[in-house]
Amino acid sequence: MTAAAVGLSHSPLIGKNDPAPDVLARVDEAVENARAFVRDFDPELVVLYAPDHYNGFFYKEMPPFCLATEAHAVGDFGSASGPLSVDTEAAKRLAQGVLDRGVDLTVSARMTVDHGFAQPLEVLFGGIDRVPVVPVFVNGVAAPLGPVSRIRALGTAVGQAAAALDKRVLFIGSGGLSHDPPVPVLEGAPPRVADALIEGRPPTPEQRARGEERVVQAGRDYVAGSTTMIPLNPEWDNLLLDHLEKGELAAFDSWTVEWMGKEGGGSAHEVRTWIAAFASLAAAGPYGMASRFYEPIPAWIAGFAVATARTGDLR
Repeated sequence: MTAAAVGLSHSPLIGKNDPAPDVLARVDEAVENARAFVRDFDPELVVLYAPDHYNGFFYKEMPPFCLATEAHAVGDFGSASGPLSVDTEAAKRLAQGVLDRGVDLTVSARMTVDHGFAQPLEVLFGGIDRVPVVPVFVNGVAAPLGPVSRIRALGTAVGQAAAALDKRVLFIGSGGLSHDPPVPVLEGAPPRVADALIEGRPPTPEQRARGEERVVQAGRDYVAGSTTMIPLNPEWDNLLLDHLEKGELAAFDSWTVEWMGKEGGGSAHEVRTWIAAFASLAAAGPYGMASRFYEPIPAWIAGFAVATARTGDLR
């Protein structure tokens, strides 16, 4: 197997609450570099690790991670809706390979995904149905959360199982870095909100529109400084990127759930997708980081990063 990885932040506020033009230009350049990297690698299969924002997974059943053999995007925040081009045969082989390696993987035969999955596919490939993909949900918001070591174990097992496919495989981690958006929590929620978080009843178009507008307004408030959300943390974000660049993945095993939330905000656990993707890449052999971009962008409520890497010596 030839392997590569892309880490890419996502935000529902892109295009709705954008930063200054010079910041946007730097992001666009980094994203275009990632697109060129992907085109040059020309993947035969994409394994996409991404979170959910209570659109597909709810407290009625909330696995720490789940692999899909079929998936459909809801189209939230203007992202694409419809079926992803899931490689079902590859997904089944990866699932069995992960289970054979002692990682208790959940499998979905009909996964619902949101912008966390759709955005990277749209950004890097121009659509959600342009490349064979195996979606892997990684819980990053719904407490309780398990140790990061299990996410690294998941990524390693997926990477080892992918080696048996004998394909050019691109691993993508979608989300993060530090950010603390207004995501609902179950503990202390009013009965109506708690019921929605548990049962997963889909919102009406009007309810979804109101919810999305609240997030957009939260981004504006964040920029204005009139908010209780935890500030972005460039130091923490770059520590994460340093470990990834140096291949120091075992260092994440000491990162506790409480510490990550304190340092990076309530949704900082989306970086678990990056850790999984780079653990999968490392399972294919030593790797080098080809590009690394980072910018704290309050307008998107995100420490925004783009990174590319592949196995082998890049010098």
